[in-house]
Amino acid sequence: MEKIILGITEAHLGDNAVTGPSQHGFMRGRSCLISFPNLISFYDKITHLVNQGKPADVIFLDFSKAFDTVSHRILLDKMSSIQLDKNIIRWVNNWLMGRAQKVVVNGSTSGWWLVTSGVPQGSILGSVLFSVFINDLDVGLEGVLSKFADAKLGGVVDFLEGGKALQRDLDRLESWAITNHIKFNKSKCQVLHLGWGNPGYTYRLGNKKLNSSPAERDLGVLVDSKLNMSQECALAVRRANRILGCIKHGIASRSREVIAPLYSALVWPHLEYRMQFWAPQYKKDVKLLESVQRRDTKMVKGLEGKTYEEWLRSLGLFSLEKRRLRGDIITAYSFLMRDSGGAGTDLFSLVASDSTQWNGVKLRREVQAGYQEEVLH
Repeated sequence: MEKIILGITEAHLGDNAVTGPSQHGFMRGRSCLISFPNLISFYDKITHLVNQGKPADVIFLDFSKAFDTVSHRILLDKMSSIQLDKNIIRWVNNWLMGRAQKVVVNGSTSGWWLVTSGVPQGSILGSVLFSVFINDLDVGLEGVLSKFADAKLGGVVDFLEGGKALQRDLDRLESWAITNHIKFNKSKCQVLHLGWGNPGYTYRLGNKKLNSSPAERDLGVLVDSKLNMSQECALAVRRANRILGCIKHGIASRSREVIAPLYSALVWPHLEYRMQFWAPQYKKDVKLLESVQRRDTKMVKGLEGKTYEEWLRSLGLFSLEKRRLRGDIITAYSFLMRDSGGAGTDLFSLVASDSTQWNGVKLRREVQAGYQEEVLH
């Protein structure tokens, strides 16, 4: 039954454009592994400011026990405000309301207490109900907001007014939290200062001064204040080498039928997770990543005396650089041709072409020096 309710709810949210592009968590086509188009879209806006010589700040916000503190009454009111089917709202009301709980400690039992907040974590509906609850989080904000299980806020701070605008947004978010009976874990909220000449403004969330950080993890990817991905590359290589070491010392066979599947299943994911976001910028990082695959191919028996390229051909593999290019093309395609929650529309624009080869469609991507065009086949 939950799956049926989920399908109807998601269809309503999508067909009526209820959720904006800032919400990409727990939504069809926007969450899990395919949520990172929105990660790229958010930082595309931020890095565009930095490339123009404008410093920017990104504020990482953390909800405190978010799922457990969702008020049932407020959630049902919000479901009514977006004009969900009344039968759906009635079913959710019966599903959430009327629950009670008690606590047992060392054999002592408390009395029964009525549960008035919280959506069941791990349930099919819990995540989408949380998305409905925080859907109006960005109303009235001046900066760029991205919402997942938590949220991040960004904006330009080249002048004092930019810092004041972000502070006003934080005040609005704090007011939203108070109104909706939810709290931010302010000790975990951090500020990342980006760009040359960043004034390093200080911000407050409520009565708490937010700490600044030189680097923060965003959906599993380490982002530092210099927007340099070398550190993330080194961490990915370290994780991959650790797994590769376990394979080397734990698996006796060195045949290609054993090593190649283990490598692709256990090592590749560490080297390619959200790779289109943190792809290496320097040759040293490219070589560092490729060194993991070189180490793997050397483990295979019978390939002694061959070059790296011959090893790859023998194993039916591509270099990681070529795999990144393939991933870039797939990601660009998904931005434009599939449901990526609108994340790709502000990254590329389709340009008509008089070419009769392929499909005559080009992607135009604006960069500092002008325009760079790529053909999408």
